[in-house]
Amino acid sequence: MAPFQLQSPLDMHLHLREGDLLNLVAPLSARAFAGAVIMPNLVPPVDNAARLDSYRAAVDTAIGDAVFEPYMTLFFRPYTADELEAMRSRIVGIKLYPAGVTTNSEAGVRALQEAEPTLGLMQELDIPLLVHGESNGFVMDREAEFMPVYEHLARTFPRLRIVMEHITTRQAVAFLDRYANVFATVTLHHLVLTLDDVAGGLLAPHLFCKPIAKRPEDRDALLAAALSAHPKLMFGSDSAPHPQHSKECAGCAAGVFTAPVALPMLVELFEKHDALDNLQAFVSDNARRIYSFTPAPKAVSFVKEATVVPQRYATVLPFGAGKTVAWRLSETGQTLV
Repeated sequence: MAPFQLQSPLDMHLHLREGDLLNLVAPLSARAFAGAVIMPNLVPPVDNAARLDSYRAAVDTAIGDAVFEPYMTLFFRPYTADELEAMRSRIVGIKLYPAGVTTNSEAGVRALQEAEPTLGLMQELDIPLLVHGESNGFVMDREAEFMPVYEHLARTFPRLRIVMEHITTRQAVAFLDRYANVFATVTLHHLVLTLDDVAGGLLAPHLFCKPIAKRPEDRDALLAAALSAHPKLMFGSDSAPHPQHSKECAGCAAGVFTAPVALPMLVELFEKHDALDNLQAFVSDNARRIYSFTPAPKAVSFVKEATVVPQRYATVLPFGAGKTVAWRLSETGQTLV
């Protein structure tokens, strides 16, 4: 079978961490993708110009000579117009975390009213808002309970581009068609997992993430939207590496490490559903249009050859460790076009 090729695939939601972990995982994404939107929930968060520039420099060092653009984001806090104008050219968006809903989000937003002056500035400066959309309610209901917040934001700031990050419910998929300024990312693992995979038998800590995987009907709605290349939906891996000891413990960290396998598994998934023709839009074209940017030209080729996923990358266990994937990234398949 002839190789399958994608043009400048993009990961629109990626965690790269810092230090040794950054140096381990960043090259894995840079090998397969032309760029990625980099999350800012570090300790301390990326919420000022000096922190932004130093983190960007560290990412650039970690990826080396790879053709890969790290699209940087800021952690949401009250910003002045001068601050935003000064950093506008160096970011693609600002990430809003409700306080305490996920990893390193303690400094997040506690009262939406306090955020609205900054949201107004973002609308005027055309800076997209990226949102971890969960309440602090019952874990299975958190995304559904957040939908009225999205509705308020979409109505109050109609010119603000709002990205619902890593959506997990059929209600979120339906919401995409309600407002012209609302978009979304979805992960690989939420396209294939349900809560049964995480906790239906023995607990699978390496599949635990936030938002948690939901019901089969939610997974099916997400998959249908992705396979059809819904024009307002983008691939965002939410690949979130943690060392093995942080996953296999009583206080299991939330996050699934999919970066090394995301694209081969997506090729396999879309082929299985006779939708390979739509994968280019899902992993690149939609994002380019929604964010109004042009990534570096990079052709990434895949060979249909059964390949076993490595058991580990140093201290981190990847999604599907030890399982066989029908496609692999071609060693010579990354070229400028």
